[in-house]
Amino acid sequence: MLNTRVNLVPCLWFDSQAEDAAAHYVAIFDNARINKTTYFTEVGFEHHGKRAGSVLTVEFELDGQPMTALNGGPQFVFNEAISLQIMCDTQAQVDHYWNSLTAGGDPRAQQCGWLKDKFGVSWQVVPKRLVELLDLPDKAAADRVMAAMLQMKKLNIAELEAAAL
Repeated sequence: MLNTRVNLVPCLWFDSQAEDAAAHYVAIFDNARINKTTYFTEVGFEHHGKRAGSVLTVEFELDGQPMTALNGGPQFVFNEAISLQIMCDTQAQVDHYWNSLTAGGDPRAQQCGWLKDKFGVSWQVVPKRLVELLDLPDKAAADRVMAAMLQMKKLNIAELEAAAL
């Protein structure tokens, strides 16, 4: 095992919406910022087809988590096989992130705290309390919480807690 620290930085592949997506996400999250934008040059045009001066990458942070948005072209699209989790302390946080990220997104891709935003990126807006409730020593209560969660789109902490009783 290596004894060096590495940073894991998710890279989100967009066709040409990297700059818009990064700005959108930075506007939603507290403690968020765009750090750097890089641009295509003439080199490699025959491979990427992007005009010189257009945005290549946007490096940004969401609550201290570094991220990269890449304008890689239309070859790849997002799917639900990977998502970004937002672990929330309060219902107000759940409501904020859910409402902000679902705006313009795919309403058919909303279930159990999962959503797909207007750029096609999948997110999970999860109250930390859900994790605690699913780990209750009373397995029947945990099962009721799971059953309640499976009926929800946006997760509701009060309803999850009521299901545990």
